Amino acid sequence: MPKSSFYEEEPFPSPVRQTWNEFRRNHIALLGLWCLAFFVLLSIFGPILSPYSALEQNTDAILLPPAWEPNGSTPFLFGTDSLGRDLLTRVVNGCRITFGASLILVLVAMLIGCAIGAFAGMSRGIRASVINHLLDAIMAIPTLLLAIIVVAILGTGLVNSMWAIALALVPQFVHQTRDVTRREFQKEYVTAVRLDGAGNTRIFFFSILPNMIEMLVVQATMALSIAILDITALGFLNLGAQSPSPELGAMLSDALETAYIAPWSIALPGAAIFLMVLSINLVGDGLRTALRNRLTQ
Repeated sequence: MPKSSFYEEEPFPSPVRQTWNEFRRNHIALLGLWCLAFFVLLSIFGPILSPYSALEQNTDAILLPPAWEPNGSTPFLFGTDSLGRDLLTRVVNGCRITFGASLILVLVAMLIGCAIGAFAGMSRGIRASVINHLLDAIMAIPTLLLAIIVVAILGTGLVNSMWAIALALVPQFVHQTRDVTRREFQKEYVTAVRLDGAGNTRIFFFSILPNMIEMLVVQATMALSIAILDITALGFLNLGAQSPSPELGAMLSDALETAYIAPWSIALPGAAIFLMVLSINLVGDGLRTALRNRLTQ
């Protein structure tokens, strides 16, 4: 016989569960999440399933249209470029390079930015004033311009462009972390922890940082879309990944000469960039809306 209780606890979901419940009510954001998951899986497993090598040239199949065109060929589903390379394979590998590199540099920028932002938020006096004014001045410069300046110093190439964009994204994380840290340090729970004898480092890692996770996730989605656009822009300007690398921006640059003859060589990489950035923006907007709705309940 099952036991009964007069005092049944009301189930109360965790903050993460509440955020997910609010997020999945937004069908457009949920569609963006599925699209983003597709690009993640494509980046991991796409090159394994690709029918050709990204650098393999076929002189007998130059500028073939996609398979759905009247003169298309089924073995080359997305057609070929001016050197006979399979566009499907190059777009898949390009998504892997662009998305993977953007994800790595956003994580690096987040770690560096959080460390500097926490230091700036806990600083006081002249040191805090100098750091804050310096950050405000850097934030006024567009990230792409900062990346171009750093690439001009370090030299061209995908790795140098990744470092350049990571350094350009650091001030955004510093700014957000500094503001949250300074605001949280004024609250009563931090005062209570300080009265127990905890230092600034322990307060940040065990009291403030858990309350910043959601903000960092939202900021990371915004930075990820900026990083993708900056990497492709530098590749298009021949400052980032260099030909014959199958990076999406470099593919757009290579296809300019045959744009009128083979428009699919520009349309397909451009569509991949568009869908990638759109899905990330939809997820980021959905997360911001979900967090706002959860906090107002």
